[in-house]
Amino acid sequence: MRFKDKTVLVVGGNSGIGLASARRFANEGARVSVAGRDPATLASAEREIGHGARAVRADIGNLASIDAMMAEVRRQFDRLDVLFVNAGIGAFVPVRQITERDWDAVHSVNLKGMFFTVQQALPLMGRGGAIVLTGSVGGEKGLAGNIMYATAKAGVRALGRNLAAELVGEGIRVNVVSPGPIETPLIRRNIGLPPEAEHELRRQMIEHTPMHRMGEPDEVAAAVAFLAADEASFITGIELFVDGGLVSF
Repeated sequence: MRFKDKTVLVVGGNSGIGLASARRFANEGARVSVAGRDPATLASAEREIGHGARAVRADIGNLASIDAMMAEVRRQFDRLDVLFVNAGIGAFVPVRQITERDWDAVHSVNLKGMFFTVQQALPLMGRGGAIVLTGSVGGEKGLAGNIMYATAKAGVRALGRNLAAELVGEGIRVNVVSPGPIETPLIRRNIGLPPEAEHELRRQMIEHTPMHRMGEPDEVAAAVAFLAADEASFITGIELFVDGGLVSF
């Protein structure tokens, strides 16, 4: 019960890594709110998480939506102990085919939206607070067609490091968890990737991962919970890879 009586907001908590993390927080005693864009998966997540979890519809690619989300969270909780910003968009588009619309769609959520979500959450957070951001091995590796996603996730790493430096004096820790190939719905929601390419993408990811398998959302959720817990009280500004060895060797 590491999170007993603590309040947690998981942005992008209606599926995959976010849902697994929200479920873990709730099972360990937290009061949890999850945010996402899809009303159907939000309702399903609320039921699956249980423990009085609440769902908030939000699109962090839109600043007005972030403001509305935080206003709702403020009504639910008098403070926020843990913020996990996990919402993201995948993309595989060759360099010559990238449009401004594609670029903005990815970066408005994966980087800009992440920053402004943190910024708007800070009035609810205080000493002892923990922020976890979802990065990716994509920000470390070169991969054809991955430019939009990779540059956004490399920005998340820089965002986490600089937020940690700025907020350390306030007693708020900021860390980044960077998954490798994880079996989540995101693999089926990549801009520029047709449905028939999903199987080949999964095969390539498994082939290039030293453990030769896809990771599970619960394996990333364990790392998220550790970084958010008091056990990690002397840890800030790091990037923790949960990637089956993909970046290391």
